Amino acid sequence: MAASYNRIILVGNLTRDPQLKYLPSQMAVAEFGLAVNHKFKGRDGQDREDVLFIECTVFGKGAEVVNTYCQKGKPLLVEGRLKFDTWEDKQGGGKRSKHSVVVENFQLLGSRGDSAAAPGGGGYDEGSAPPRQNRPPQSRPPQRPPQAQHGAAPQQNAPEPPFGDEPQFTDDDIPF
Repeated sequence: MAASYNRIILVGNLTRDPQLKYLPSQMAVAEFGLAVNHKFKGRDGQDREDVLFIECTVFGKGAEVVNTYCQKGKPLLVEGRLKFDTWEDKQGGGKRSKHSVVVENFQLLGSRGDSAAAPGGGGYDEGSAPPRQNRPPQSRPPQRPPQAQHGAAPQQNAPEPPFGDEPQFTDDDIPF
C-alpha cells in the first residue's frame, strides 16, 4: 500500500473569536472558524468569489496563543491535518458530517498597525484588546533594578544582574 499524506495549509480570516476550553487533563483547546476566499472568472467572464467556512481546532500552548492574540476578522495562516467527523442529528435523526482542520502550526498575519497583532506579526499592545473570560493571565518580564544616579554611591543591598543590567527571561515569559 502506498504511503498516505494528510496536510492542509489555509490562509483566511477568523469568523469568530476563538473559544478556549480546557480538557480534564488541563490541556488547552481552542476552536475557531476560518473563512477562506477563492476568486475566479466564471464562464460568462464575470469575476466570482467562492467562500469556504472551515472549522479549526488547536491544542496546547498554541490554543492559548490563538486565544490571546486572535480575534474575529484577523488574518491567520494555519497548517494541519484534515479530519472528518460524523454524528447522528438529534432533531432529525439523520446522519450528519463535516470536515475540520486540526491545526498543528499557525502564523499570525497582519500589519504592524494592527493593535491586536502578535509579536512577529506586528505591535501587540496588551492594553488595546479587551480581556476575554477564558484568557489565561499574562506573565510580565522582570523589572529592571533602579539605576544609580550619576555621582551617587551604588546600592549595597541590590544584587548585580548576571549579565549587566539586562533583564533575564525564561521560556515561560514568551507567549508562543
